[in-house]
Amino acid sequence: MFAVDTYLKALDYEGPTDPTWETLRDLHKRHLIALPYDSSLNTARGAALWAGVDIDADAVFDEIVLGGRGGVCYELNGLFRLLLLKLGFEAGVLAAGIRQVDDSFGPDLEHVFNYVRLDGRLLLVDVGFVGPSYLEPLPVVTDRISQQYGNQYRIVAQDGYHVVQRKGQAGDWQAVYRFEPKPRELAEWLVPSAELEHFARRLAGAGTVVRGRAFDNGQQILIGKRLLTVDGGHDRIRGVIDPADHARVLADILRTERAER
Repeated sequence: MFAVDTYLKALDYEGPTDPTWETLRDLHKRHLIALPYDSSLNTARGAALWAGVDIDADAVFDEIVLGGRGGVCYELNGLFRLLLLKLGFEAGVLAAGIRQVDDSFGPDLEHVFNYVRLDGRLLLVDVGFVGPSYLEPLPVVTDRISQQYGNQYRIVAQDGYHVVQRKGQAGDWQAVYRFEPKPRELAEWLVPSAELEHFARRLAGAGTVVRGRAFDNGQQILIGKRLLTVDGGHDRIRGVIDPADHARVLADILRTERAER
C-alpha cells in the first residue's frame, strides 16, 4: 500500500520534505537511480498500452517500490506525482511524443510525464523516461540552456510544440521529445484513438524491450541487445550479444537481486 515514509526509504532519501527546489531536485534524481524503467510488460498489453494510465496507486506501489519490478512511464510518473502531491507540491500531468529513430515524433499522447509549478516556474518532472534525458527537473524556458552532468538541455519552439533537446559532449543538439505545455487529464488516454492503437501495434510488432536506470553521473539504457551508456555527457554504445553478458547487464539495470531478497 502506498506510504510516503516507505517510498522515501526506497529512494534512500532522508532530507527535508518541504516543497522546495532542493527537495524536488534530490527526489527526482534519486527516483531515476532507485527505480528502473522496464517496457517488458508492454509486450502483453498489445494495443492497450495506456489502458492502465490511471494507476491503482496501492497495487503499483506494491509491485514497483516494494516488489522491485521496473515500470513504464505512467506507472513511475504516476507514483512520483502522488508522492509530490502528498509532500505539498503543485503537480500535474503532461503528454509528449518521443523522437523516433527516423527523427519523426510519436503521437502526442505517447508519453505520460509530470510538471510541477514552483516559485512561479513551470518545471518538467519525468522519472518514467528511459533516456537519455534530464536527471533533474527542467525549467520550461525556451532557448535557455541547462547544464546537467556533462549534458546540455534546452527547450525550443517548433511547429507549435515545445521540443526538449539534449547535447552531449560530442555531436549536435538532438530532440528528446516534444510536448504542449498544458495540463492533461488521464481520461484523455482512455478515449479510443486510431493513432495510438496503430502506434501501439507497431511497437508490439517490433518486439524490442527497453530497460534503463540512472546512476550518479548518467544513465544505462538497454535497447534489445544494444547498451547505451551516458556518463558525464559521453555516449557509448556496444552490443550485448553473449547471453551471460546480457544477463549481467540486465541484472545490473533491474537489480534483480533486490527483488529476490
